[in-house]
Amino acid sequence: MPVVTKKYQVTIPKEVREALGIRAGDEVVFVREGDRYVLMKLTDLLKELSEITKDIDETVEEVRQGLARGIERSLRELEGEK
Repeated sequence: MPVVTKKYQVTIPKEVREALGIRAGDEVVFVREGDRYVLMKLTDLLKELSEITKDIDETVEEVRQGLARGIERSLRELEGEK
């Protein structure tokens, strides 16, 4: 079982390093999930964030298209009232 040193350092057990694909020199982050923290490679976190951003970009585009359709419909209705 890992122990925290006086400098607040911990050695990541081999089985955890292997499971997460962590190698010497890799940057890691601690991500808060509710009342716990999860250890992740920085590159894995960045990949997850890029996927989230991709979904947001697609959603924003869908909203833009919906607004454009709504504006076109409103303009047609206004023209019909003349």
